[in-house]
Amino acid sequence: MVLQRIALISDVHGNLTALEAVLADIEARGITRIFNLGDYVGKGPRGQQVVDRCREVCEVNILGNWDDFLPDPDREHDSDGMRWWKKELREDQWTWLRNLPFSHDFVLSGRRIRLFHASATTVHRRVRFDHDEQEFLGMFANTEATGDGPIPTVVGYADIHEPFYEADLGRTLFNTGSVGNSLGDPTPVYVILEGIPDSLTDGPFAIQFVRVPYDTAAELDVARALGMPELPAYESELLHGTYRGNFYANEPPTYHRRPH
Repeated sequence: MVLQRIALISDVHGNLTALEAVLADIEARGITRIFNLGDYVGKGPRGQQVVDRCREVCEVNILGNWDDFLPDPDREHDSDGMRWWKKELREDQWTWLRNLPFSHDFVLSGRRIRLFHASATTVHRRVRFDHDEQEFLGMFANTEATGDGPIPTVVGYADIHEPFYEADLGRTLFNTGSVGNSLGDPTPVYVILEGIPDSLTDGPFAIQFVRVPYDTAAELDVARALGMPELPAYESELLHGTYRGNFYANEPPTYHRRPH
């Protein structure tokens, strides 16, 4: 029996300093498999470098809501921030981001695991930690977006920037939290899954949350030097974990709401 560890990262949001700190921690633990649950870009100053770094080191890369709407060729952005974050990326990255897979399924220690960014139906639907039973069960459903594979018993997702773990009704739901834009506690967080890879037989299985401090001041210095818009809001998020907009509303905040 050989156990293997997989690191799950998400919501880097252009914060290269935080990403490098987390990648260094992952490497120090001897973990070589990294899965990314999306939202590489926006909010932070170095989306281009984050995308390149994740393409280099991540075995799996999944679509996030920002990755879908920010480079959307049919969307006219109405804020300086949105236009700046999009222009900061290369055009080949726009295409790569929008063509990322919606979800990723695999097996670990007898558990069928499914990963996606926000919900089982779309990257633009937010499921908060205080969801109801119907929302909980919906996270395990096969949909047009996920396809018709085996029903998962474990689902990991991102989007809400706040980690949690919940086990109920024979199912496990967890959120990875955010590497680059963490809510509440602004310290970057990622998840380690441990188990027997590709095994349908029950075996040891672990979910671990890891917080990794980083040089927040250095990241903000980069944002200032590059002249990134919306800097005061970004500074508040990185220093205090307090968000612009109504993050806890049922819809995403207006600054990245999908047009109707």
